[in-house]
Amino acid sequence: MSDTPKNAPAKVTKTDAEWREILDADAYHVTREHGTERPYSHQGFPKTPGAFHCVCCNAELFTQSAKYESHCGWPAFYEAKDGAPVGETRDTTHGMIRTEVHCDNCGAHLGHVFPDGPKPTGMRYCINGVALHFEPSENAEQAD
Repeated sequence: MSDTPKNAPAKVTKTDAEWREILDADAYHVTREHGTERPYSHQGFPKTPGAFHCVCCNAELFTQSAKYESHCGWPAFYEAKDGAPVGETRDTTHGMIRTEVHCDNCGAHLGHVFPDGPKPTGMRYCINGVALHFEPSENAEQAD
């Protein structure tokens, strides 16, 4: 019996050339080369109900309800969506020990997670904005 949920997206495997064709230069650099966008460089996302998806494979990763203002320069979430293909890897680059966050579905680098977030989890998923795209809920209305 498989541990994979019935609605889990199929694993996505593409060549480097295929990724370069479908992603813009910034998204390619961040997701495929483990880059980081400059802080505060992403234009932001609407504050309407919805979900944040992997820009590479469209897997649903985070919900708007878990997003918060961390003032770190990147979109921040206190948890991934239940059952989302969000994986973690030890990252020892740049003379630091951190936890890298990636999409388990396609291998895209998303950002890092830190244990300094708000309740209820105490975690801060610090995610590159170019690694995500937002899809509003079907019945979403503008937030005040």
